[in-house]
Amino acid sequence: MTGAGRFAPSPSGDLHLGNLRTALLAWLFARSTDRRFLVRAEDLDRVREGSRQRQLDDLAALGLNWDGDVLDQSARLEYYEDAITRLRASGHTYECFCTRREILSAPSAPHAPDGAYPGTCRTLTESQRREKARTRPAALRLRSDTSMFTVSDVLHGEYTGAVDDFVLRRGDGTPAYNLAVVVDDGAQGIDQVVRGDDLLTSAPRQAYLSVLLDLPVPRYAHVPLALNAEGKRLAKRDGAVTLTDQKSLGRTPMQVLAVLAESLNMCRADEPVDLLTLLERFDPRTLPRQPWTFS
Repeated sequence: MTGAGRFAPSPSGDLHLGNLRTALLAWLFARSTDRRFLVRAEDLDRVREGSRQRQLDDLAALGLNWDGDVLDQSARLEYYEDAITRLRASGHTYECFCTRREILSAPSAPHAPDGAYPGTCRTLTESQRREKARTRPAALRLRSDTSMFTVSDVLHGEYTGAVDDFVLRRGDGTPAYNLAVVVDDGAQGIDQVVRGDDLLTSAPRQAYLSVLLDLPVPRYAHVPLALNAEGKRLAKRDGAVTLTDQKSLGRTPMQVLAVLAESLNMCRADEPVDLLTLLERFDPRTLPRQPWTFS
């Protein structure tokens, strides 16, 4: 096998059907292209005890197998610091003392997307930085040389999005998501990233950072999300949306797999299917482009 795809959940709770649907798609994309399929625990933020193992158990219950050991981001802090050292040496970092409220209230540059960092701390002098450091910890931001970057996506085609001076390391010392995911994808040989399309706007930032770190830019596939009956992103508070919930209603994991497959136009309603059948039928061109509403 050459290259790899991956599924990288945060172990902050049980996976819901939307998460499992994305995991199924990531597995199908990887296996159908003779790639390895890897699982990574993005555990740098909030972690709920026991959720990592429950997530792995749910993947296994659906038959989704992975290659090698699960990678925990919390065990890789030194690699994120190495990447920061390289970026600092090339002049691509600066300290930022802004609070979230200050960023949101600051005037944005013309045509900048909502939430883009306005560059407040980019031109601080050394004395200004020392003064600000007396009262608050500094985050570390990327000093970007571009405002836009283009990525290739299987479902969305060529997508060009904004690249601002995003955070690399938070003020509490925690590596930021955009840094960690790029470093880990590069280290694991991941050249295919399948995930929810709510993360499409993050792809240009991550791809640009990959270039700065001399890492390959993966091919993306941002897939439609699962929504609840109100048209909002599916969440665990929406009722019986986890595999355990579905079991309590009498559905077996294979029946849940069939529900997910039906939502992807890969089987008829109530048609029994298995992963081998789905792998034989899988064709990215037939995947729905609209969100799936689960009720």
